[in-house]
Amino acid sequence: MAKRAVLQFTERGIFCPAGGFYIDPWRPVDRALITHAHADHARPGHGAYLATHASLPVMRHRLGAIAADGIGYGEQRRIGDALVSFHPAGHVPGSAQIRVEVAGEVWVVSGDYKLGDDGLCDPFEPVRCHAFISECTFGLPVFRWRPQAQVATDILDWWQSNAAEGRFSLLGAYSLGKAQRLLHMLQDGPGPILAHAAVENVNAILRAQGLSLRNTTRVTPDLDAKAHPGALVIAPPSAFGSTWARRFGQASTGFASGWMQLRGVRRRRAMDRGFVVSDHADWPELHHAITETNAESIYVTHGYTETFAQYLKESGYDAHVVPTEFGTDEDDAEGAA
Repeated sequence: MAKRAVLQFTERGIFCPAGGFYIDPWRPVDRALITHAHADHARPGHGAYLATHASLPVMRHRLGAIAADGIGYGEQRRIGDALVSFHPAGHVPGSAQIRVEVAGEVWVVSGDYKLGDDGLCDPFEPVRCHAFISECTFGLPVFRWRPQAQVATDILDWWQSNAAEGRFSLLGAYSLGKAQRLLHMLQDGPGPILAHAAVENVNAILRAQGLSLRNTTRVTPDLDAKAHPGALVIAPPSAFGSTWARRFGQASTGFASGWMQLRGVRRRRAMDRGFVVSDHADWPELHHAITETNAESIYVTHGYTETFAQYLKESGYDAHVVPTEFGTDEDDAEGAA
């Protein structure tokens, strides 16, 4: 069991008394350390922000003019009586786990994470600690991801079939992380790729940071869809069924998400195809990550918390459920903008 509470769980968020800062707070605070740029973790209204250099450009795009400082992976920084450092989480570009050490006691806030190397993000780095705060978005045994190359083949086959029949392929994907991962997966597609403005805005920011992404064409109000036959169109799911989407006629629709593992969710989404692609850890990855930390105390947040915590307790861990205001879905912050 962790010897002392390096971090506290408050109504504003996860708080470090020794450093006077919060991690991914959901209420305005004076000083916020941010694990990644998704909207449920990087919120507006804080006095000062600290995040990885790779996260800051997207955060500024989404949050506007903020007082923010960047930090590199592995760089140590003293804040009050706390020593902090950021370590790769493998979730989306720039995402980090935050290590906090006070008087020799180490706690790690994982944010969101995945262990599989997607070829796009800095891969997850296990960090030894006394207490580990872990998401469990997909904390049930049913969630087990197939290899990325196999899913890429499924998407390419669907796209090829649609193109051969003269249909567009509309693929729902969140604008930060998932959309870029799909571009990396679909290098050898049968046609051009069009991108919703929310997706293309993030693409441009990440390209400017040196991320190599397949070429895409921004969907603008005057774009002539007929000039791009057989195209794949990547857009936030909230754009589907809108006037924006109707320009592509009788297109085939798909959605890339870990939730596509569940048949009921696929039906409710009313998509033609569901592709299981997640930027979160699956059941085996959650267990592997926790084992690698060597932590004795585990605090689980957002997801199947009760089930996952009970399993950890039965496995011998000092496990606790922590109420937070992080999302259980993947980010769709920009909607159909």
